[in-house]
Amino acid sequence: MEHLGYKVNFVYNYTDVDDKIINLANQEGVESTVISERFIEKFKEDFKRLGLRPHDHNPKVTEYIPQIISYVETLIKNNKAYEIDGEVFYSIDSFSTYGELSGKVLEDLNAGQRVEVDQRKKNPHDFVLWKPSKEGEPSWDSPWGAGRPGWHIECSAMIRAILGDSIDIHGGGIDLIFPHHENEIAQGEGCTGCKYCNYWMHNNFINMQGEKMSKSLGNIIPARVFMDEYHPEVLKFLILSTHYRSILNVSDEKIDQTFASLLRVYRALKVANEVSSFETTDAAIANKKFAELLNTLDKNIKKSVCDDFATGELIASIYEAVRAFNGLNLEKKAKDINSAPTAKLFTSWLSKYGQMMALFNEEPTVFLKAINDLMIKRRNIDAKLVEEIIAKRAKAREDKDWAAADKYRDELSAMGIDFSDTASGVEWSVKIDNA
Repeated sequence: MEHLGYKVNFVYNYTDVDDKIINLANQEGVESTVISERFIEKFKEDFKRLGLRPHDHNPKVTEYIPQIISYVETLIKNNKAYEIDGEVFYSIDSFSTYGELSGKVLEDLNAGQRVEVDQRKKNPHDFVLWKPSKEGEPSWDSPWGAGRPGWHIECSAMIRAILGDSIDIHGGGIDLIFPHHENEIAQGEGCTGCKYCNYWMHNNFINMQGEKMSKSLGNIIPARVFMDEYHPEVLKFLILSTHYRSILNVSDEKIDQTFASLLRVYRALKVANEVSSFETTDAAIANKKFAELLNTLDKNIKKSVCDDFATGELIASIYEAVRAFNGLNLEKKAKDINSAPTAKLFTSWLSKYGQMMALFNEEPTVFLKAINDLMIKRRNIDAKLVEEIIAKRAKAREDKDWAAADKYRDELSAMGIDFSDTASGVEWSVKIDNA
C-alpha cells in the first residue's frame, strides 16, 4: 500500500488475556502477564528476524479495559446488548445483517448445529461481551461487577480507540470469518452505526506434505524452527509465492523450488553488484531495451498488487526481469561503458520491490553462502571431502593429468556439487535443480 502512495496506519494487537493464557499461568503458578509477555517477546524476535515493516501500534487488551467497558456500555445503550447476572451478551437478533460476511443464516445454524444452550440468552447464538472472572483469573471492576472481556469485543474496542469508527482493511485467517469477524462487525456497527470495515483479507491454511498443518496432527512447525532449518528468506518467499487466499502447500519439493528461485535472484544480484563497479562515463546509459522491459514490468506489478495483492504474479515479473538481466551477459562486457548503468538500474529496480516484500535485501555473497551451508546440512554432504577432491583436481590440472582431473570432476558431479574455476580459485555449491 505504501508503495502505491498510501499512508498506512498498521495496527497489530496482542490478546494478552484469554482462557489459554490463564490456564497456562495457573499451571505454572505465575501471573497471566508473565505468560503473555513471554510469547509477545518471542513473536517480536521472530518478527524482527523476518525483517518485516514494524507495526505503527501494538495494543494489548489489558491496556484498553476502560475503552472496552465503555464500548459495552454503548452497545447496551443502543439496545444491542443485555446484562444477566454480571454477564453481558450481544443480541444478534438486534443486528439484521448478521451473517453477511460468512454467508451463514441463523436459521440454518439453529437447525444444523449443536449449540450449548444457555437458557438465560435471548438467542442461543448471542455471544459474551463481558463475563465474571472466576477464582484465579485476572479481573477488572465494571458496572456489571468484577470480570474480564469476551474474546470478540477486545478487537472492536481497540480498533475504535486507535483507528476510529471505520477501517479500510482487516486481516486474519479464514477460520476467523465466523464467528469472530462476524461478531466484530455486529459489535462495530451496532456501536457506531458506521460501516465497520471496507475490505477483509482472509489468508488460507498451510498444508505440510499434503496435510493441513494442525496441532492435532502434530505437524506444526514454529516459524523460528523453520527459519533455523531453512532461512527467513525461504519462509517469506514461500508465503508470497502463493496468493494469500489460496492454500499454501509446503513440501520438500516446494522448498527445493524456493531455494532454486532465491538462488537465481541472488546470483543475478551478485553479478549486478560486480558489474556496477565496471568503468563507465557520464554519457553512458542503461540498456534501452532492458529499461523498457522494467517499465513494462512496473505497470504489470502495479496491476498485480491492485488485484487483491496478487504477490505470485509480482514474483513472476521479478523472474522475468532476472531472466532478461542474465541474458545480457554483462559480466563478460567489462569494456562496455553501458554495462555498469544497466546493472545499477537492475539493482535499484529489484531493491524497490524487495523493500515492498521484505525480500532480496540480504548481501548476495552472504546469502548464497548461507543457503549453501543449509543445503550441505540437508543433503548430508561432507564439505571436507568436497574440498579434498577439489584440491586433488587442482593438482591433477596443474600436472596436466586431464584424465585424473576429469575423474575428480565426475566424482563431484555424482555428489551433487556444482563448481566453477575462477581467478581466485574454485567456487563450489550444492547443486539445486533449476537454480
